[in-house]
Amino acid sequence: MTPSPADAAPQLATRYVDLRDYAAIGDGRTVALIALDGQVDWMPVPALHSPPVFAALVDGPAGGRFELRPVDDFTSERAYVTGTNVLQTTFTTATGVVRVTDALVTGVAGRLPWLELARRIEGLEGSVPMRWAVIPGAVFEGLEDDGAGLDDEDEGSSADGSDIPGVKRVDTVHGPILRVGQIDLVLVGSEHGRLDPSEPGDGFPEGPLSFYGAFTASSGSRHLLTLCGTDDEPIHVPVPENVDRGIDRSIESWQAWTREFDGPDGDEDDEWTDVVQRSALALKLLIFSPTGSIAAAATSGLPENRTGGKNYDYRFAWVRDLAYTVGALVEFGLREETHAAVSWVLKTLKQYEGELHIFFRLDGSLPGRMHDAPAEGWRGIGPVRVGNDASDQLQLGVYADVVGIMARYVDAGNILDERTSELIVAFADAACHDWPKKDSGMWELPEEEHYVSSKVGCWQAITDALHLAEIGEIKPSEDDLSHWRKNRRLIEEWVAEHGWSEERGAYLMHPGSDRLDASILLHADRAFGPRSRMDATIARIDEELSAGPLLYRYSGVDEEEGTFVACAFWLTEALARTGRVADATERMRALLPLANDVGLYSEIIAADDHAFLGNLPQGLSHLALINAALSIRSASSSESSSSE
Repeated sequence: MTPSPADAAPQLATRYVDLRDYAAIGDGRTVALIALDGQVDWMPVPALHSPPVFAALVDGPAGGRFELRPVDDFTSERAYVTGTNVLQTTFTTATGVVRVTDALVTGVAGRLPWLELARRIEGLEGSVPMRWAVIPGAVFEGLEDDGAGLDDEDEGSSADGSDIPGVKRVDTVHGPILRVGQIDLVLVGSEHGRLDPSEPGDGFPEGPLSFYGAFTASSGSRHLLTLCGTDDEPIHVPVPENVDRGIDRSIESWQAWTREFDGPDGDEDDEWTDVVQRSALALKLLIFSPTGSIAAAATSGLPENRTGGKNYDYRFAWVRDLAYTVGALVEFGLREETHAAVSWVLKTLKQYEGELHIFFRLDGSLPGRMHDAPAEGWRGIGPVRVGNDASDQLQLGVYADVVGIMARYVDAGNILDERTSELIVAFADAACHDWPKKDSGMWELPEEEHYVSSKVGCWQAITDALHLAEIGEIKPSEDDLSHWRKNRRLIEEWVAEHGWSEERGAYLMHPGSDRLDASILLHADRAFGPRSRMDATIARIDEELSAGPLLYRYSGVDEEEGTFVACAFWLTEALARTGRVADATERMRALLPLANDVGLYSEIIAADDHAFLGNLPQGLSHLALINAALSIRSASSSESSSSE
């Protein structure tokens, strides 16, 4: 039985699903988000920092999507193919069962020079009528560079007659293509029941800017849908048989990468092995392979609360996040990604002659102005922001990030070049010069203050620079070394006098405040002050900022947003690093079930109902999980050794 045209015709989608319902796939250049109902609701093309051609995630009516689902009522469940970022979703209806395998296909030599989103549909049991539609949108088009928006002449019509700005249909000798800005989209398939709405008498609206069709999957049947995207270049038309093989090749490629992922303890498995591997695969999705940069998250404009206002673009490479990620990559012996990330950040910093920037675009350029996209926002919670204005802030912690990257890279057995050595000396000097200044802190707050964690970050930058000098990787003068040691001591004295509160029994967020700041947890095992003070601060943070196993970023922020996932894992890591292994293990076990069904985390989790908020998948969340697991593993091993 073939579904009727009325069943297959795309309907204007206004539905929004829980953010927990999304899984992510990627190819090293971009990421697509797929909902539990099989709809692709987010996909920037050609790169992660490009405008998305599918953005129903933040604008159901006009954002664009790739529908694929049974015609009749269904239930669905899904999982990644083991050791991969290839997703399989199984749909069950009253008449049968069908499985969809989704992949952003990679080539024989790595990522393809074009985008290739492949969806393989296999009939497993009975008979299941299926419908699909590709309806692109352009709500972000024209905002990335100058915020000029869309020209009226670029408007087209949607399947229901409404306008889709920026989308055109172009008919060629090989069939129609859809054009979104400079992106050309072509669709091919096999046994996919494509219907052409330009043919008279088929019951469809005339001239919709979409591809769509219908077919019936039966036991043993195999169908394929492939969407290819090119950027201001000749259009590649995939051969379906090659794409089908490409899905299997992509699975093999991911699994080969996972086999190289051995971790510091080799083949030793523990209760954290699978979740650490999944988090590493999530981080891999955010590595932008053309440059080696690492995006903070895959999305833009998702709200950090249910009232709006805090909806930011995270498709940038923060130096801080890259520094933490490099540390994890080193631990797992992933040499290529480590070197690519280190090389990218150094080339980028040298390009701007060592100027202090806290993040960059994935191609190494500086972020442009922030604009609001003409999108209604996920569940109407806006505004949907493109770009990020925080790039011009002073954040002193970046010194620790840059110097720390180099220290970890060298300790892993690598050698610094001469120009990099000079850059590190300059950054250590700058940390000595700037640490007395107010800054915006790690949380990019609009009020500049003497944030304690920023001072400790400068202390760590100087400490790492002294380490690099001691082992001969950088060549500061004796005057430099004396200056560094003096300022490290001055920072310790400042933190002891101004950062610690006897009354609160904790390190404060900044002098003159009684607020606590979870970012101090990142320095839990660093010797800038007495161990007893850090232990007391950890206990106070746990007591005042916790919401079950979760944690808020700082005192009072619970009135503005949900809990920050990374902070909860930072507390877990801090407990392990300060000897409270049992407490760390208990908290870890409570946090892991808060991931979604495929093991992904967003930036924020609501304290009341554990709903996902903020951008996703969030690199810092997964990185913090990895570091917490490694810290528990290391501390447990040390306890076992000492008891023998």
